[in-house]
Amino acid sequence: MSNAISPWAAATGSYFEYKDQPEIFRFERQGYTFTGHLSEDSFFIKATWSGGGQLAFRPVFAPAYDLEIGSQKNINNNQIHIVLNSAIGKYDLEINLPENDTVLLNYKTTLTPAYDLLIPFWPRDIIATGTTGNIENTAGQVIVKQVGTRSGQLYFHMTRPKAGAVFYLQNLTALADYCEQTQTSAANVVGGEWPELGMALPPTTKGTPLKANQAVVISDAFVAFDPNVPADEAETVRQYLNFLSTLYLQLPKPDTNYTHWPDILEKGLKDLIDSPGCWAQVGGNHYFNAYVCDYVTPPEIMVQLAIILPLIDYAEWSGKTLDVIDRVKKGIPVFYDKKLGTLMRWHPKLVEDMEADEEQKKPMVMDSWYLHHPLHNLSRLALKGDKVAEKLFLDSIEFSIKVAHHFNYEWPVFYKIDTLEVVKAETEPGAGGEKDVPGLYALIMLQAWELTGNKRYLTEAEKAAQHLQGKGFELLYQANNTAFSAGALLRLYKITKKNVYLELSYLCLANIFKNVQLWDCNYGYGKNFPSFFTLFPLDNAPYAAVYEEQEVFCAFHDYLHNAQHIELFEPVRLLMTEYIRYLVDRAPYYYPPMLPKEMLQEDPKTGEIDPNLWIALEDLHDGWEKSGQVGQEVYGAGNAFGILPRHYMRVPEAHFLVYTDYPIYNFEPVKQKPVKFKLAGDGRLTSRLMVVKDSAHKLPPLKISCKGQEQALKGKTVKDGNQEYLVPGDAELTIEW
Repeated sequence: MSNAISPWAAATGSYFEYKDQPEIFRFERQGYTFTGHLSEDSFFIKATWSGGGQLAFRPVFAPAYDLEIGSQKNINNNQIHIVLNSAIGKYDLEINLPENDTVLLNYKTTLTPAYDLLIPFWPRDIIATGTTGNIENTAGQVIVKQVGTRSGQLYFHMTRPKAGAVFYLQNLTALADYCEQTQTSAANVVGGEWPELGMALPPTTKGTPLKANQAVVISDAFVAFDPNVPADEAETVRQYLNFLSTLYLQLPKPDTNYTHWPDILEKGLKDLIDSPGCWAQVGGNHYFNAYVCDYVTPPEIMVQLAIILPLIDYAEWSGKTLDVIDRVKKGIPVFYDKKLGTLMRWHPKLVEDMEADEEQKKPMVMDSWYLHHPLHNLSRLALKGDKVAEKLFLDSIEFSIKVAHHFNYEWPVFYKIDTLEVVKAETEPGAGGEKDVPGLYALIMLQAWELTGNKRYLTEAEKAAQHLQGKGFELLYQANNTAFSAGALLRLYKITKKNVYLELSYLCLANIFKNVQLWDCNYGYGKNFPSFFTLFPLDNAPYAAVYEEQEVFCAFHDYLHNAQHIELFEPVRLLMTEYIRYLVDRAPYYYPPMLPKEMLQEDPKTGEIDPNLWIALEDLHDGWEKSGQVGQEVYGAGNAFGILPRHYMRVPEAHFLVYTDYPIYNFEPVKQKPVKFKLAGDGRLTSRLMVVKDSAHKLPPLKISCKGQEQALKGKTVKDGNQEYLVPGDAELTIEW
């Protein structure tokens, strides 16, 4: 049975039944024809191509059925500007069809209302009409669409006729004025059901109108076309990533700003150590609370290790000794249960007193990924030479294998750790369990193999990895674990040379990039912090979370490092490095002192919010919602301790640091000049390079050169006497002084 359609879709199909509708313009692009058409209530851009596909894009809608063209101007062979008039106001329509390897369309619509205007309804802007206008003769499959405040994206295949694939990306940043005036959100505005797809303006249900005579953007859509319908999962993933990176290059992107992370780190380290709200003491040992002033929840093993490892990263980078690391490590062995032969989630002395206010807050209930995440961090400590961590890791590994075999590498959400009885099988009915856990399990098996040389662990890693096949764009359960999975699969590919693992690593990454926000929420509270390229922790989470973002950031660094000498799919490198660049820009705003107090939740779900404490909030929300609703997350402390060692390269003999907002390759601390390194990004984009004073000394005279450029780079002196340069994202640089 075909989908029911709205009156607006029916009217559009009827309009295009007549093939001789007058053309306002015509463009030809690589077998595609784009024509403009004016009906009484809509202006359409009709896209037709040889495979039998036809779509009608509606950038302008006039409910008064009185739409007329006021003026038209062809700007060049790619661009046209049309002014249209209606009773509700004036529309300025800009259409761009740039010359590109991929067929692209961009249309931007600005409305100047004639009155204070309420919009109770607006139709979606894509209709699959078919070449005859008979909508019922078309069929398609929507692969990805917007969820919550994620990217305004829509990726679909036309399956009847089998005419190709289309990727639509709405620049939701441009809707900020509309959302601000109408007090609406850009969440869930892009989607629909076949054959009516695309964006529908959020309705003005609160009675707050668009203001008369004030121009406001109501659409800025970017569309890419491909005549091929992928044959399998791997081809679909590559097509999605290629579409996304292609439109990303076209998308207007906000500028980034430099933040001096050494200062943030020092403030955060002091508050982490000195604030009583960050600590619990049990059995003579010290533990980090999960949230500031959360004295109800027992200490968790995951929390301790999630903070210790970033602290160790910083200690190794700085050469400093941090007593806090040994203080917390001392209490970790008590989490090991000798009877079961595994680490437990909760501190055993307090677990029976825990308030069972959530499913997983019961003594023997295990969240599937929680079993493996601490083992991953223990294995990292073990590979650094920590013998206590090595014993705990190896003593627990057999239990994790037992669980994997019991569930046949398909983990539920919650189970009882003593009986393996399933407590919660699926995230929601029919959706399956924690689908990315096979990748996290494969990672700890690879770590065990690296630590011991026992090929049994490598075999286990391969068995688990194969269970990621067929998960498609529903693979992601928790973003950091999906990112760890991508890294494990890349390592498997390098070890085994089996291409299936490389393609599965791309599947994991596609799931992550499906789950980001490629727009800046510049309305409501969102005006107080940057949000472009935000990553959400779960596939349906309503907020961004610092802990998951910090771990994805570190996992991406590791992935790029391990991929240095392989031919990496170009869109992957572009998107990973851009996420990293924007994370470094955004992450300071997880700290309450960076935000106005009025946007902070007064009564969080867990613990308390101290607006003066440099401990990150767990959660940042849509612009109309307060942030910190979950709490102030102590285990998000890794934020600064993960960023600083990866983006500041120490040159102690010269008393300066080299900062880049892209990851780098081949930087080695030197005692002799010059410093040489390569940026890991895409040359079509730009990275910020800073030479930052590391002391009271002035910077020495610098000469910075870029391979392939004859002249030395010219920088500018910025705050505190530091030097700033903008360089290509893949630059090979030399610094002399």
